Amino acid sequence: MDKRLLRRLRATANVKPVDYSWASSESRWRSFAYALAGIGYMLRSQANTRIMGAATVAVLIAGCWTGLDALRWSILALALALVWIAEFINAAIEAAVNISTPSFHPLAKVAKDVAAGAVLIASFAALLIGALILAPSLLGKLYAGYSLH
Repeated sequence: MDKRLLRRLRATANVKPVDYSWASSESRWRSFAYALAGIGYMLRSQANTRIMGAATVAVLIAGCWTGLDALRWSILALALALVWIAEFINAAIEAAVNISTPSFHPLAKVAKDVAAGAVLIASFAALLIGALILAPSLLGKLYAGYSLH
């Protein structure tokens, strides 16, 4: 391997975030508190996050009502997590872009639009997964007492 490349890789691996950030913490408890603060920020300030919260509760209720097995719960949990993670990363990218580009810049718009697109893709995937897993059971429960004859 090229020595210059190896030196660059080592330089990256040896950076200590606490040396460059006012908010870095070597305390696991403090890091956990920062993460909770981030979740609180999202729930308070982002309308989409509150909508996602309501949708998540609806999916959890539907899953409980239909008696999903562990595999289906796992798939639903991953789909829900994918959307939440994408939304949180989108908000972080938007905040970082907003402070780094005080005026309009075409690449800032690209960064924000691409991040929002990732959320949209994750949402469509979760909707499809939720429909494939929940729809048969929900329809079966809803129409169990009805006869088509």
